[in-house]
Amino acid sequence: MKLYYTPGSSSLASRIVACEAGLTLEYDKVDLKNRTTASGRNYIKINPKGYVPALALDDGQVLTEVLVVVQFLADQAPQAGLIPQAGTLDRYRVQEWLGFIGMELHKGFAPLWNPLSSDDARRMAVDHLKRRFGFVDRHLEQRAYLVGERFTVADAYGFAILNWTSFHKIDMADHPHLAGYMKRIAERPKVRQALQAEGLVRALADR
Repeated sequence: MKLYYTPGSSSLASRIVACEAGLTLEYDKVDLKNRTTASGRNYIKINPKGYVPALALDDGQVLTEVLVVVQFLADQAPQAGLIPQAGTLDRYRVQEWLGFIGMELHKGFAPLWNPLSSDDARRMAVDHLKRRFGFVDRHLEQRAYLVGERFTVADAYGFAILNWTSFHKIDMADHPHLAGYMKRIAERPKVRQALQAEGLVRALADR
Protein backbone atom coordinates (compact mmCIF):
# COMPACT_ATOMS: atom_id res chain seq x y z
CA MET A 1 0.00 0.00 0.00
CA LYS A 2 1.07 3.57 -0.67
CA LEU A 3 0.02 6.63 1.32
CA TYR A 4 -0.10 9.97 -0.43
CA TYR A 5 0.50 12.66 2.17
CA THR A 6 1.51 16.25 2.84
CA PRO A 7 3.58 16.93 5.97
CA GLY A 8 1.55 18.34 8.85
CA SER A 9 -1.78 17.96 7.08
CA SER A 10 -4.64 15.70 8.17
CA SER A 11 -2.81 12.85 6.45
CA LEU A 12 -0.51 12.82 9.50
CA ALA A 13 -3.27 10.87 11.26
CA SER A 14 -2.95 8.08 8.70
CA ARG A 15 0.82 7.89 9.13
CA ILE A 16 0.42 7.78 12.92
CA VAL A 17 -2.04 4.89 12.64
CA ALA A 18 0.25 3.03 10.25
CA CYS A 19 3.19 3.45 12.65
CA GLU A 20 1.15 2.43 15.70
CA ALA A 21 -0.17 -0.60 13.81
CA GLY A 22 3.28 -1.68 12.64
CA LEU A 23 2.28 -1.49 8.99
CA THR A 24 4.88 -1.04 6.27
CA LEU A 25 3.66 1.46 3.68
CA GLU A 26 5.18 3.31 0.79
CA TYR A 27 4.91 7.08 1.13
CA ASP A 28 4.65 9.63 -1.66
CA LYS A 29 4.71 13.31 -0.72
CA VAL A 30 2.12 15.54 -2.41
CA ASP A 31 2.62 19.18 -3.37
CA LEU A 32 -0.95 20.38 -2.90
CA LYS A 33 -0.31 23.69 -4.66
CA ASN A 34 0.98 22.13 -7.86
CA ARG A 35 -1.02 18.88 -7.49
CA THR A 36 2.06 16.76 -8.12
CA THR A 37 3.75 13.99 -6.15
CA ALA A 38 7.40 13.56 -5.23
CA SER A 39 7.46 10.60 -7.61
CA GLY A 40 6.43 12.90 -10.48
CA ARG A 41 2.79 11.91 -10.87
CA ASN A 42 -0.22 14.13 -11.46
CA TYR A 43 -2.02 13.83 -8.13
CA ILE A 44 -5.41 14.70 -9.59
CA LYS A 45 -5.26 11.45 -11.55
CA ILE A 46 -4.79 9.60 -8.26
CA ASN A 47 -7.35 11.54 -6.22
CA PRO A 48 -9.57 13.88 -8.27
CA LYS A 49 -10.62 15.60 -5.01
CA GLY A 50 -7.13 17.08 -4.87
CA TYR A 51 -6.46 16.69 -1.16
CA VAL A 52 -4.75 14.21 1.12
CA PRO A 53 -4.69 11.52 2.33
CA ALA A 54 -5.17 8.97 -0.39
CA LEU A 55 -4.29 5.34 0.14
CA ALA A 56 -3.47 3.25 -2.91
CA LEU A 57 -4.27 -0.40 -2.24
CA ASP A 58 -2.35 -3.34 -3.60
CA ASP A 59 -5.13 -4.14 -6.09
CA GLY A 60 -5.00 -0.66 -7.60
CA GLN A 61 -8.01 0.83 -5.84
CA VAL A 62 -7.66 4.12 -3.98
CA LEU A 63 -9.29 5.06 -0.68
CA THR A 64 -9.73 8.71 0.30
CA GLU A 65 -11.07 10.66 3.30
CA VAL A 66 -9.04 10.51 6.49
CA LEU A 67 -11.93 9.06 8.52
CA VAL A 68 -12.04 6.07 6.18
CA VAL A 69 -8.31 5.66 5.70
CA VAL A 70 -7.49 5.51 9.42
CA GLN A 71 -10.19 2.90 10.04
CA PHE A 72 -9.05 0.79 7.11
CA LEU A 73 -5.43 0.88 8.28
CA ALA A 74 -6.39 -0.01 11.85
CA ASP A 75 -8.45 -2.96 10.62
CA GLN A 76 -5.35 -4.36 8.89
CA ALA A 77 -3.74 -4.90 12.30
CA PRO A 78 -6.52 -5.69 14.80
CA GLN A 79 -3.94 -6.91 17.32
CA ALA A 80 -2.79 -3.29 17.76
CA GLY A 81 -6.15 -2.38 19.29
CA LEU A 82 -6.44 0.93 17.47
CA ILE A 83 -10.13 0.52 16.74
CA PRO A 84 -12.82 -1.66 18.34
CA GLN A 85 -14.44 -4.50 16.48
CA ALA A 86 -17.01 -3.54 13.83
CA GLY A 87 -20.58 -3.56 15.08
CA THR A 88 -19.73 -2.87 18.73
CA LEU A 89 -20.87 0.23 20.60
CA ASP A 90 -17.23 1.12 21.24
CA ARG A 91 -16.65 1.18 17.47
CA TYR A 92 -19.52 3.62 17.08
CA ARG A 93 -18.07 5.76 19.87
CA VAL A 94 -14.80 6.00 17.96
CA GLN A 95 -16.70 6.87 14.78
CA GLU A 96 -18.67 9.46 16.72
CA TRP A 97 -15.43 11.19 17.64
CA LEU A 98 -14.06 10.86 14.10
CA GLY A 99 -17.17 12.65 12.86
CA PHE A 100 -16.90 15.39 15.48
CA ILE A 101 -13.24 15.99 14.70
CA GLY A 102 -13.93 16.08 10.97
CA MET A 103 -16.92 18.42 11.09
CA GLU A 104 -16.20 20.65 14.07
CA LEU A 105 -12.41 20.80 14.32
CA HIS A 106 -10.95 19.93 10.91
CA LYS A 107 -13.44 22.06 8.96
CA GLY A 108 -13.38 24.67 11.70
CA PHE A 109 -9.82 25.55 10.75
CA ALA A 110 -10.76 26.20 7.10
CA PRO A 111 -11.06 30.01 7.37
CA LEU A 112 -7.64 30.17 9.00
CA TRP A 113 -6.01 28.45 6.03
CA ASN A 114 -7.75 30.71 3.50
CA PRO A 115 -5.55 33.73 2.72
CA LEU A 116 -8.66 35.62 1.55
CA SER A 117 -10.42 35.35 4.92
CA SER A 118 -11.09 38.68 6.61
CA ASP A 119 -9.89 39.43 10.13
CA ASP A 120 -13.47 39.13 11.33
CA ALA A 121 -13.84 35.72 9.70
CA ARG A 122 -10.64 34.57 11.36
CA ARG A 123 -11.75 35.79 14.79
CA MET A 124 -15.09 34.05 14.39
CA ALA A 125 -13.33 30.83 13.38
CA VAL A 126 -11.03 30.94 16.42
CA ASP A 127 -13.98 31.65 18.72
CA HIS A 128 -15.85 28.68 17.25
CA LEU A 129 -12.83 26.42 17.65
CA LYS A 130 -12.24 27.49 21.24
CA ARG A 131 -15.81 26.57 22.15
CA ARG A 132 -15.23 23.13 20.65
CA PHE A 133 -11.88 22.88 22.44
CA GLY A 134 -13.72 23.57 25.68
CA PHE A 135 -16.04 20.64 25.04
CA VAL A 136 -13.12 18.29 24.38
CA ASP A 137 -11.21 19.64 27.38
CA ARG A 138 -14.11 18.85 29.71
CA HIS A 139 -14.46 15.39 28.20
CA LEU A 140 -10.79 14.66 28.87
CA GLU A 141 -10.97 15.70 32.50
CA GLN A 142 -11.68 12.11 33.60
CA ARG A 143 -9.99 10.07 30.85
CA ALA A 144 -6.64 9.74 29.09
CA TYR A 145 -7.99 9.42 25.56
CA LEU A 146 -11.16 10.25 23.67
CA VAL A 147 -12.65 6.78 24.11
CA GLY A 148 -11.57 5.68 27.57
CA GLU A 149 -8.03 4.78 28.50
CA ARG A 150 -6.81 3.39 25.18
CA PHE A 151 -5.35 5.27 22.22
CA THR A 152 -7.47 4.86 19.08
CA VAL A 153 -7.65 6.20 15.54
CA ALA A 154 -9.81 9.05 16.87
CA ASP A 155 -6.85 10.24 18.93
CA ALA A 156 -4.55 10.05 15.91
CA TYR A 157 -6.94 12.25 13.93
CA GLY A 158 -7.56 14.60 16.83
CA PHE A 159 -3.85 15.05 17.45
CA ALA A 160 -3.13 15.79 13.77
CA ILE A 161 -5.78 18.49 13.64
CA LEU A 162 -5.21 20.03 17.07
CA ASN A 163 -1.52 20.37 16.27
CA TRP A 164 -2.56 23.16 13.89
CA THR A 165 -3.17 25.39 16.92
CA SER A 166 0.60 25.86 17.07
CA PHE A 167 0.84 26.98 13.44
CA HIS A 168 -2.01 29.45 13.88
CA LYS A 169 -0.78 30.57 17.34
CA ILE A 170 -4.04 29.78 19.12
CA ASP A 171 -3.60 30.07 22.89
CA MET A 172 -4.56 26.82 24.64
CA ALA A 173 -3.98 28.05 28.20
CA ASP A 174 -7.68 27.80 29.01
CA HIS A 175 -7.74 24.11 28.07
CA PRO A 176 -5.26 22.34 30.39
CA HIS A 177 -6.72 18.85 29.95
CA LEU A 178 -6.52 19.19 26.18
CA ALA A 179 -2.96 20.47 26.41
CA GLY A 180 -2.02 17.50 28.59
CA TYR A 181 -3.69 15.16 26.13
CA MET A 182 -1.63 16.55 23.26
CA LYS A 183 1.57 16.18 25.27
CA ARG A 184 0.65 12.60 26.21
CA ILE A 185 0.12 11.64 22.58
CA ALA A 186 3.25 13.42 21.38
CA GLU A 187 5.30 11.33 23.79
CA ARG A 188 4.14 8.04 22.29
CA PRO A 189 7.16 6.47 20.51
CA LYS A 190 5.24 5.66 17.32
CA VAL A 191 3.73 9.12 17.17
CA ARG A 192 7.22 10.54 17.57
CA GLN A 193 8.32 8.30 14.72
CA ALA A 194 5.58 9.67 12.47
CA LEU A 195 6.42 13.26 13.39
CA GLN A 196 10.10 12.71 12.68
CA ALA A 197 9.30 11.17 9.30
CA GLU A 198 7.42 14.33 8.32
CA GLY A 199 9.98 16.75 9.75
CA LEU A 200 7.56 17.98 12.42
CA VAL A 201 9.46 17.35 15.64
CA ARG A 202 10.77 20.92 15.88
CA ALA A 203 7.31 22.33 15.19
CA LEU A 204 5.93 20.25 18.01
CA ALA A 205 8.67 21.40 20.37
CA ASP A 206 7.69 25.01 19.63
CA ARG A 207 4.12 24.50 20.85
